[in-house]
Amino acid sequence: MAHKKIQSALISVYYKDGLEPIIRELHQHGVTLYSTGGTQQFIEELGIPVIPVEDLTFYPSILDGRVKTLHPKIFGGILARREEKHQAQLAQYEIPEIDLVIVDLYPFEETVASTSDEKTIIEKIDIGGISLIRAAAKNYQDVAIVASRNDYPFFLELIQSKQGSTALEDRKELARRGFLVSSHYDTAIFNYFNRGVQEPLFKHSLIQHETLRYGENPHQKAVFHGDLEQLFEKLGGKAISFNNMVDIDAAVALMREFLNDDPTFAILKHTNACGVATRPTVLEAWQAALQADNVSAFGGILISNTKIDLATAQAVDEIFYEVLLAPDFDPAAAELLVKKKNRILLKIKHFDVQARNFRSLLNGVIEQDTDLAIEAESDFKVVSKKAPTNAEIKDMIFANKCVKHLKSNAIALAKNAQLIGMGCGQTSRVDSMRHAIEKANRFGLDINGAVMASDAFFPFSDSVQLAHEAGVTAVVQPGGSIRDQDSVDYADAHGLAMVMTGVRHFKH
Repeated sequence: MAHKKIQSALISVYYKDGLEPIIRELHQHGVTLYSTGGTQQFIEELGIPVIPVEDLTFYPSILDGRVKTLHPKIFGGILARREEKHQAQLAQYEIPEIDLVIVDLYPFEETVASTSDEKTIIEKIDIGGISLIRAAAKNYQDVAIVASRNDYPFFLELIQSKQGSTALEDRKELARRGFLVSSHYDTAIFNYFNRGVQEPLFKHSLIQHETLRYGENPHQKAVFHGDLEQLFEKLGGKAISFNNMVDIDAAVALMREFLNDDPTFAILKHTNACGVATRPTVLEAWQAALQADNVSAFGGILISNTKIDLATAQAVDEIFYEVLLAPDFDPAAAELLVKKKNRILLKIKHFDVQARNFRSLLNGVIEQDTDLAIEAESDFKVVSKKAPTNAEIKDMIFANKCVKHLKSNAIALAKNAQLIGMGCGQTSRVDSMRHAIEKANRFGLDINGAVMASDAFFPFSDSVQLAHEAGVTAVVQPGGSIRDQDSVDYADAHGLAMVMTGVRHFKH
């Protein structure tokens, strides 16, 4: 494919880092440079000739820099097709052709992240830059566009290898990258203005990505769109897989509920917690969490709400796990744990959970508010004749946090701030109840005096009856069934305490 030599370039960028080698390469090939403001000064300080845009437009930068390049003599030189009719008009109005545009955009997203001052944010909405990108990308048949400093290395290698020229396929690829930049930028601006409005449309743009080893199964390909480095510092271990990512998401969401509690440790398998415990020390929390199900813990996801010390690391290191997450690690603990190369070690930077979540479904996407509700004692409505004791209330709060993060139909049994049994993902709630009891018994955990939490109402009193017969003394549930009274009556007849929260935590 024939190459087109770059003879003129407009360069106007916010970020100058990485620009110098490109400017020197263009100068070496005799390219005429046009520029504005700070970029013009940057080029001049390199000792390279540059023509101010004002010399073309005969207008200075006006309105506090809001208008610099928005002029027919700039956009005419970019948008003109290299054909007789357009060439004649360029000659008539003394408009020079522009073969290359290097421009970036004001840092809108970074500004939104760093300040809430609307005036400052609005001033970072780029007008000239976005227009230059779109114009040059539209005319890729004749014009090359470099729309981001991330593309500087690609473009530099291109003009070095092709002696200051570009091929049509190069310009089309640069146009594609340019429209990627502009579409992402516009989406970020729209989402800023759309905050709180929740217009029923789906607009998200995630540029950063990480290719995963494979998807849910080896024959499936997978990519994570997002920036893991914002959330975690990876201290060691193999590449994160699709299933790891899903489990990590579930683990962070669960542990977020316990951020303000004493040391808490959780073990998850296939997004469900099989062990959770709160204790005076992180080591004791680990031991109690493992006690609940030391079989499922094998190959699980481990997470703590506090720093991992050496003693805990030594205990954890005795079993095989996939991922261990914590807000921090003692140096000696980290040194020990990173020795196992197949075990992923993540330091959590923050436990933020997105306010909205979505997933692909049928031929579209379903989006909803994230379930961020969690009930405190003040949300408990005692519906039984017997009121729960203070100890039972504490365990009900604990169990309710756990059951919220189990797949429905979900049941959690807890005693002394320890998850001692759980049932989830069953087709009936009574099956989940049987499973929770069976697990507690299988691992030798005493259900007498335990509490039960349910993620949704009881359609019949059978689950409450099973719980009572196993030794449960208090129940927390959302209520909402037309037969709620059946469960309340059973509780009253057998001396159980029961509270309702009015909030369902059903999780498909």
